[in-house]
Amino acid sequence: MKTGITMDQQAHPTKTTLPGIGIRYDLVTTGGKHVSIVVRNDGRRFLGFHDPEDDDACTNTVPLDPGEAIALANLLIPEQLDPVRNEIEIDLVTEHIPITAKSPYWGRTLGDTQARSRTGASIVAVLRRTGATPSPTPDFRFATGDTLVVVGTREGVDAVADLIAGG
Repeated sequence: MKTGITMDQQAHPTKTTLPGIGIRYDLVTTGGKHVSIVVRNDGRRFLGFHDPEDDDACTNTVPLDPGEAIALANLLIPEQLDPVRNEIEIDLVTEHIPITAKSPYWGRTLGDTQARSRTGASIVAVLRRTGATPSPTPDFRFATGDTLVVVGTREGVDAVADLIAGG
């Protein structure tokens, strides 16, 4: 899983074999806190907290059943931020809309379309055989064969397609 954390940002826990018991993984945080996970041979897991003055003195433990261990692990894994995801459902679509010779906008600028103010959708990139132009400025001039990358609501994107087609 890709986490967005670089190698120098990752903590490096130590691993200690506990004969007859299992394995202990220890982590000292950048704040100086010592946390350990003991994975017992029988599969049980314990989360332990240690006295900062004595790493061998465990001040508290939390036993975790397999489901709790998985839930805790999932909570601790950083997720990639998804700027479109929200607690409120947003129905955004992305479409590729071609500029054809029949379009009233071939040879004209992005600003001439007034697409965002007229439709609420945004032209976020223009694809051309020679490359891509992300975030084109209002003075970007369209050419026949360009493909517009448009983001917005279904209605807004459809309105941009009609506008570009000359409808």
